[in-house]
Amino acid sequence: SLEIMLSNASILRKAATTAIRRSMATEAAHKPPLNLYGLNARYANATYIAASKSNTLDQVESELLAIKNSATTSKAFSSFLENPLISRDDKTKNVEDMLKGKTSSVTLNLMTVLAGNARLSSVVGITDTFIQLMKAKRGEVEATIISAEPLNKTMTAAVQDAMKSQFPTGAKVVLKSEVDPSILGGLQIQIGDKFLDLSVGSRIEEVGRTAV
Repeated sequence: SLEIMLSNASILRKAATTAIRRSMATEAAHKPPLNLYGLNARYANATYIAASKSNTLDQVESELLAIKNSATTSKAFSSFLENPLISRDDKTKNVEDMLKGKTSSVTLNLMTVLAGNARLSSVVGITDTFIQLMKAKRGEVEATIISAEPLNKTMTAAVQDAMKSQFPTGAKVVLKSEVDPSILGGLQIQIGDKFLDLSVGSRIEEVGRTAV
């Protein structure tokens, strides 16, 4: 009857709406934590989503870091990635031979897609972008302190305390120290994309410009 047909149609609409909402919620749960753009980001974002859905984010991060390490330390592997004379099919087969059964399916899929698209030479940049997404997921904030001489533990702790107000509550600060004698003294501090120059060298330059 008409009533039964209308009732069935209503049930179908509700079921479809529920399915769509669940799908949207699932997609939102696996969405990368940063809006990054460009070629490297396109592959990194897709890899992040796939790894999140398969609950292998940490594993994929470790695997990509290992691949990046090989690409930067092994001349043979680096040459294979960048050699345009090796056909796409041969590169894909070589990648499968190297990684199949040794890595997650997400990492294998990324590398075979890159091989098929002649983009294997971009794997280091894609890895760096993926790591950027993972750090954002963990709430990590990178800070680099550049000094003319190595900082001892007391000085490092003092700088950390002074910088606490610069970070959002609950942020996990990953602090790195670098030495650059050319700054003469004082400090240069890099927090994300913000740069603070408190070096003696910058003050001397400022005095020089003022004198002129």
